[in-house]
Amino acid sequence: MTTDVELAITGMTCASCANRIERKLNKLDGVEASVNYATEKARVRFAETVTPEDLLRTVEAAGYSAALPRRDADPERPEDDRDPELDALRDRLVVSALLTVPVIAMAMVPALQVDYWQWLSLTLAAPVAVWGAWPFHRAAVTNLRHGATTMDTLVSVGVLAAFGWSLVALLAGTAGEPGMTHAFELSVDRSDGLSNIYLETAAGVTTFLLAGRWFEKRSKRRAGDALRALLDLGAKDVVVLRDGVETPMPADRLAVGDVFVVRPGEKVATDGVVETGTSAVDASMLTGEPVPVEVGPGDAVTGATVNAGGRLVVRATRVGSDTRLAQMARLVEDAQSGKARAQRLADRVSGVFVPVVVALAVGTLGFWLGTGVDTSAAFAAAVSVLIIACPCALGLATPTALLVGTGRGAQLGILVRGPEALEQTRRVDTVVLDKTGTVTTGRMALVDVVADEDVAPGDVRRVAGVLESASEHPVARALAEGHSGTVEDFTNVPGRGVRGTVEGLDVVLGRPALLAESGMPLSPRLTEAVDRAEASGRTAVVVGWDGRARGVLVVADTVKDTSAEAVERFRALGLSPVLLTGDNERAARAVAREVGIDDVVAGVLPEDKVEHVRRLQQQGRVVAMVGDGVNDAAALAQADLGIAMGAGTDVAIEASDLTLVRGDLRVAADAVRLSRRTLGTIRSNLVWAFGYNVAALPLAAAGLLNPMLAGAAMALSSVFVVANSLRLRTFR
Repeated sequence: MTTDVELAITGMTCASCANRIERKLNKLDGVEASVNYATEKARVRFAETVTPEDLLRTVEAAGYSAALPRRDADPERPEDDRDPELDALRDRLVVSALLTVPVIAMAMVPALQVDYWQWLSLTLAAPVAVWGAWPFHRAAVTNLRHGATTMDTLVSVGVLAAFGWSLVALLAGTAGEPGMTHAFELSVDRSDGLSNIYLETAAGVTTFLLAGRWFEKRSKRRAGDALRALLDLGAKDVVVLRDGVETPMPADRLAVGDVFVVRPGEKVATDGVVETGTSAVDASMLTGEPVPVEVGPGDAVTGATVNAGGRLVVRATRVGSDTRLAQMARLVEDAQSGKARAQRLADRVSGVFVPVVVALAVGTLGFWLGTGVDTSAAFAAAVSVLIIACPCALGLATPTALLVGTGRGAQLGILVRGPEALEQTRRVDTVVLDKTGTVTTGRMALVDVVADEDVAPGDVRRVAGVLESASEHPVARALAEGHSGTVEDFTNVPGRGVRGTVEGLDVVLGRPALLAESGMPLSPRLTEAVDRAEASGRTAVVVGWDGRARGVLVVADTVKDTSAEAVERFRALGLSPVLLTGDNERAARAVAREVGIDDVVAGVLPEDKVEHVRRLQQQGRVVAMVGDGVNDAAALAQADLGIAMGAGTDVAIEASDLTLVRGDLRVAADAVRLSRRTLGTIRSNLVWAFGYNVAALPLAAAGLLNPMLAGAAMALSSVFVVANSLRLRTFR
């Protein structure tokens, strides 16, 4: 027998940390583990021979912290939105930034170098280099224990080298003497290094990288919000029927077999079967179809769907974690956990760069000692190598591009979740589009009126509109728009239509069968209109009075004006469009024809949507998914790149990587272009940053690096990176 558990992991700083924990857990007998760096969770399946405590000990032995899910969590009380780790990182960043600014200013502006300025710099820089950079030092030690090097190792070594050498120069060299200055001269000369301090490097690098780390963690923090938003969709309260007495109670206390009441406009509290009553239920969150489903005694209803019509009495068949809503939450979570873990480019390069730099520093020390140079000068050259390798521009490369790119995106109505989202856009080759609310408006609208011979279309439109103004059905609202009047003797015929008296006429409106029963058969002209509408996946409503069917009104979920152009733009970006919908085949094909999509998958449930996205991924495709509904959330999370329409549900938005504030599908193409441009900028920044380090290393190894030259080169490198990132502001 196996057990599943989800561990919350803390202390991970990069994707390689997640891989390391995963390998350690999987080495245990009978354990299958998957660790997700983005959600900071480990999903573990383990045999009876292993205990949860064994799992916790294994994670801690790897140098990280793990916790089991809380058993005392109250489902009624929302989790505290505060993240102590994120708050601590923000505090560390703010304090470090306040201390760093004067250190950099004094080092770069000779006019600020008053007597003993170097000691003031030491006082300000020490907390930054030790306490501020502590996350990097801790991660570097953890990596070292496992024989690995990452960006954290490079930062820690560089910061400690710069700070440590400055400390030696102040205490044992001439750098601590009164009146010491860093003259503004960019000369290349060799010295013993004990007259120079590099405190601004230690403090500046730490602060820049803390800013990048905070920005990334803040965007990652929202990964779990989709599940909270999904579970919040359920009804909070329910009215239970016991011995004919209606008793209100919290919905989470419902048990299988309980009978409860659902009034018009209320959410169905849990999955069940209708005992009495008939109504139309808005199940669009599950099916994506804008037309409500007619239900009556014996029909199944799903929790969190909305009763759009009459009073229903329902017997609960599934509660709690067995409901469709809970299953959808699990689908979203599984999809998020299984998402490809994008390892940061900087980490991959650091894995090679760090050992090379350390080897070069050791080689430099050995070479100069071997040539008989003064020991302090040899050490100065070796330490210079470590200092110049410290990734100042590297630390700015990603956060500045992200900051400018996401800022420009926000101006254009595109909200970017984080760097992982950007990494996927470069490789995306297939875009899967939900139909309802994404390609179409998601609202029923009157698209055609066909009147019988010798009947005015205006009369058909007016009489039907006035009659339907007395109904709350979504199809009725589409027909009633712009019409009002007096309706007498209004009667709803459940699942079939309505009757009433309008302007003295006895009017019947609904399905053709209802009119036939009322002695109003359809003429060949009207029959043809109904067949034509249904063949194109539209809804046909017939209206008649004075013993005769008078006309057909066709309602449909209309295609957005911009959708066809958006599909063209996707093709121009090299993306193959696929229409994926819970709606019926005919309606889906009609919409696909209108916007120019050949590949259509219709009639799918939420779990089928996820499966279809997964199938495309197994074929080697990199998939972007665009959707707006609850039924799209799991597929959005499963896709390599999830894009949510901002007019959609909170669940879809939280499960996605990019959110489009406007409901215009063309913005999705812009989002892909902007993401690719931002990623390109990050890459050019990283190339420059590493290139600068590599070019400056020979100077450092030769012992020809004075602090002003090092500082100026580092400042110039950082300015280039920022300026390159600012070019994203011109994106159109």
